[in-house]
Amino acid sequence: MDWLTSSHALEGTSVRAQTRHQLKQDRFSQVTMEAAEKTFDWSSQHVKALIIAGVIVAVIAAAIGVAWYHFDQQDRAASIELNQVMRTLDAPVRPAGMPEQPGQISYASASDRATQAQKQLQAIMDKYPHTKTADFARYFHALTAADLGNDTLAENELKTVADSHQKDLAALGKFALASVYRRTNRAKDAIEIYKQLIAKPTRSVGKSMAQFELAATYQAAGLTADAKQTYQQIQKEDPSGPAAQMASAQLQDLK
Repeated sequence: MDWLTSSHALEGTSVRAQTRHQLKQDRFSQVTMEAAEKTFDWSSQHVKALIIAGVIVAVIAAAIGVAWYHFDQQDRAASIELNQVMRTLDAPVRPAGMPEQPGQISYASASDRATQAQKQLQAIMDKYPHTKTADFARYFHALTAADLGNDTLAENELKTVADSHQKDLAALGKFALASVYRRTNRAKDAIEIYKQLIAKPTRSVGKSMAQFELAATYQAAGLTADAKQTYQQIQKEDPSGPAAQMASAQLQDLK
């Protein structure tokens, strides 16, 4: 009897639980249907607005596509002009007293060549300011500034390049900036940059490349022990490669 009573009690509890669950489901369904109906009603009443909104989205998407095409075309044009700058930078410097040869680009001095290239690079930066090529132009603009002895301009430009979202270009900017720091007797700042480049090498600035410059900076600053340690690290990481051979030669010079 007790067992039957207990069994009926359990059944009653189960039925009540199912009933509550069903009621919850019904209420959920009712709320869901009401929400769906309201959405349908709103959509029906505002169908014109929805169509207009859809058109606006399509127009924006098209505008983005046009803008992307525009920037791509701008970048292509900038690249052509940057190639011309490369020809300027590669042009020979005439020996003293030699006149300019017809049909051949040459310059009376390295400073004249750097000055001309700097003008061309500035024109690219001004004409195509938001292109990737303009970022590369800024890098070369900084190098020409350094060649002309304007370390302040070179440093400011290279700091901008070092912050570029283009990883390889940013690494080149940091590498060149470290050279400016070394030339202006800021070895500590140069060392910090080289360490950053070693920790995160790129295709443009490899690890061993930064390590050699770090060791050279240590050596120039009189930090011989640090220089030796850096060269030894290069040997350890690439014992059979050309970098290890170069490091061995540098270690011989330090003895």
